[in-house]
Amino acid sequence: MPKTAKTLVAVLTALAASLAVAPSALAAKSTPAGGAEIGQVIIATTGALIATAGLLAIVAGHRSGRLAPMKKLVAFSERVSGMPAWSAMPLAILGGTLGIAVFGMYWDISIHLDKGRDPGPLANAAHYFILVGLFGVLFAGVMALALPLEKPSRSAIRLPNGWQAPLGGLIITICGSISLLAFPLDDIWHRIFGQDVTLWGPTHLLLFGGAAFSVVGAWILHREGKAASLKEPPESKKPIFIARYREPLLAGAFLVGLSTFQGEFDFAVPQFRLVFHPMLLMLAAGVGLVAARLRLGRGGALKTVLVFLVIRGLLALIVGPIIGHTTPKFPLYIVEALVVEAVALRFPRGRPITFGAVAGVGIGTIGLAAEWAWSHIFWTIPWTSPLFPEGAIVGLVAAIAGGVLGGFIGRSLSGGAPGERVPRLVVPAAAAVVALLVAYGLQMPEPSKPPTATVTLRDVKPAPKREVQAIVRVTPPDAAKDALWFVSTAWQGGGSRVGKLKPIGRGLYITTKAMPVYDNWKSTIRLQKDDHVLGTAVYFPADPAIPAPAVPAKAQFTRPFMQDKKLLQREQKPGTSGVLTAGAYTIVLAVGLLMFGLLAWGLVRLSATLREGRPQPPAEDAPSQRPRETVASG
Repeated sequence: MPKTAKTLVAVLTALAASLAVAPSALAAKSTPAGGAEIGQVIIATTGALIATAGLLAIVAGHRSGRLAPMKKLVAFSERVSGMPAWSAMPLAILGGTLGIAVFGMYWDISIHLDKGRDPGPLANAAHYFILVGLFGVLFAGVMALALPLEKPSRSAIRLPNGWQAPLGGLIITICGSISLLAFPLDDIWHRIFGQDVTLWGPTHLLLFGGAAFSVVGAWILHREGKAASLKEPPESKKPIFIARYREPLLAGAFLVGLSTFQGEFDFAVPQFRLVFHPMLLMLAAGVGLVAARLRLGRGGALKTVLVFLVIRGLLALIVGPIIGHTTPKFPLYIVEALVVEAVALRFPRGRPITFGAVAGVGIGTIGLAAEWAWSHIFWTIPWTSPLFPEGAIVGLVAAIAGGVLGGFIGRSLSGGAPGERVPRLVVPAAAAVVALLVAYGLQMPEPSKPPTATVTLRDVKPAPKREVQAIVRVTPPDAAKDALWFVSTAWQGGGSRVGKLKPIGRGLYITTKAMPVYDNWKSTIRLQKDDHVLGTAVYFPADPAIPAPAVPAKAQFTRPFMQDKKLLQREQKPGTSGVLTAGAYTIVLAVGLLMFGLLAWGLVRLSATLREGRPQPPAEDAPSQRPRETVASG
């Protein structure tokens, strides 16, 4: 085996060994509420080692030239894509495996919402799709590093083992590693802090965040491959149909990835304030649609939304009606895309960052108003009038910041804009604004005097599958007035039910959906008023694994509202050291910041090398050079 291949074997074997040891070291007394069973950890680790060994064998065989099927696959890939195999093959692998992973993710969330936690990684069918998909992302990145036998592109990076690796391949590998590493880290997190199954756990963010931002690496890899393919005679390029639409697919996949952060609102059991919903939605629209319009040219934002709606529509159809779990909702982005296209028609070339900011203003006003209306048509928890003006202000700021960041991404993917004079700190300032918005949204103080709920239950279905209607008297009477949401929520009993509470008197409300109060169902009354996110239990089953006693659904009771997080994350372990908690969150934050820093560095490097390699090609790969052209030509 060549020396370079042996080096890679040693590095990846060490990584696999660390993934195997870390969970098992903490697994001596595992319970279903505190991490996976040790047997499942061993099986999962063995599977990871076998998959890693297969990957290493392919890499070593290719680098040594002894893997004949790989030579045929390389030739086939270049023939049908019109691009070098080191770009085309990883992109094809990544596209398929990301589709598998995102399906597994939405299916997994719906399973946890409808049925609760599971004993371990092998007890949930959706986990297999996630694991295969995330390993496929890593596999795509490693193949991009291993395939080139000489310097593949101007932006290539020389690795310590002497390989010349495409920049995009390196970013995919690191993002894929972060995403895949989050799986065992999630198990460790559960052992330390408890088995919370809400979506926005820190390791959950790493898991789908790494996969989502690997698309940026894929887009960079595509640009590298496209630039390299231009050196070949035109008659040698015979791309198949789908290869000609790779960039719109990448743009749509990027928008899907950005929208995964809205997941708690998609499933209508958010643990954070409602203001996060317009914030995240406008940020995704600003980043994704502006970047797509700049890179793809006229109609680029609309093409991106079309891809997004097809993917998310299919996911909703499969997870909901076909499989039979809670259907995830999704934004439209259509009006936002039209706004971006309209701004681009009148905006001069050579000013992508400024274009992004101006488009962000339109997204954060007209687009926000359209999504506000859509929330009342489609979303389970609509954007109510008390969200105004806070939601409008936060949404506008997020859209402008997102537009600036989208302008930076689009400019970098297109090779820069030499004519634009923008202060150097504008893009970092936009990133800082996003961080401040997130910090603002995380503020959820507990009220000094929490309100109480006096609840009278009226049976609408008898035992053993008892369902009730609740009449709720809130004290003080105005405690739920102008609430951002005041809903009944039941989950983890075989489905989920969220219904509004209808006012029938001063401080008196009635549920509009029956609440199940039997078996494994968890039923609560949830209230967000101002920046307080509160809840009170109606029925909880006993949970010996935590342990936690049952909360009975008595015919009448009075209970105080408490921080809703304590009900949604009932499995969290009390008394965890503050130092340990701070350290764990700091590590996760550092890994996330490292990933974003890597993406920014990669985009800057790509932009510089694309400028060096000009003149750019016509059509989709470079803007027209006509003097009166606008952003509409891309």
